[in-house]
Amino acid sequence: MLVLLPPSEGKTAPAAGPVLDLESLSFRRLDRTRDQLVRALVKLASGNPRRAAEVLGLGPTQSDAIAADARLLELPCAPAGDVYTGVLFGELDLPSLDPETRARADETLVVASALFGLVRAGDPIPAYRLSGTVSLPRLGAVAGRWRPVLPKVLDEAVGDGLLVDLRSGTYVQLGKPSPSLAPRTASVRVLHESGGVRKIVSHFNKATKGRLVRALITEGVEARSVDGLADAWRDLGWTVEQDGTRLDVVVTDV
Repeated sequence: MLVLLPPSEGKTAPAAGPVLDLESLSFRRLDRTRDQLVRALVKLASGNPRRAAEVLGLGPTQSDAIAADARLLELPCAPAGDVYTGVLFGELDLPSLDPETRARADETLVVASALFGLVRAGDPIPAYRLSGTVSLPRLGAVAGRWRPVLPKVLDEAVGDGLLVDLRSGTYVQLGKPSPSLAPRTASVRVLHESGGVRKIVSHFNKATKGRLVRALITEGVEARSVDGLADAWRDLGWTVEQDGTRLDVVVTDV
């Protein structure tokens, strides 16, 4: 089972650690595209700051992010699961896991990244700023760079197992599961039910997905099918409704 997470816009910059080495990252088939994007981002951020802010979609108070991108190859790195922050990662709370469970998380969890394509939770990365909606000078749309290569890499990583795809729409566009993997790909919606009315709430959606994934990791769940994943979450006390490969998790508490 492979759990594919969205990245977070917020990141914790490591205070110390090795500098970026693409050869230390998982999924080596992605290295060529990674190298192209890293170089393009560093070049952009090292040039006109106004132009960089416009391309990256950053405001006037986010000049530090541009400066960090310009120094991307010099910045210290830490495990991706510790660098990414935000609501989902806050609820997942990887730093609190014991060593055995953290090792299981590092093997099971993969984060979709506009800059690196896919990284395992234990892969060393720096804090960076690049959204999946960005189009870089000369390279074009980031998503267009990843789309030809990510599906095959996902196929290889999942094998004959299950993919739990928790990415947001922007990061699904980096590369959808191949037709052969799609029947073994579980997508998840979180529905908040109140007064008989159900709706999706972005913040709560992210928090619940973090809790759902933490439950899988801490309990050592190894689901082999979408049906098995639904049953596992039900056994852990969640209300899960299934429609093909889509699982709706219904919650009442915010």
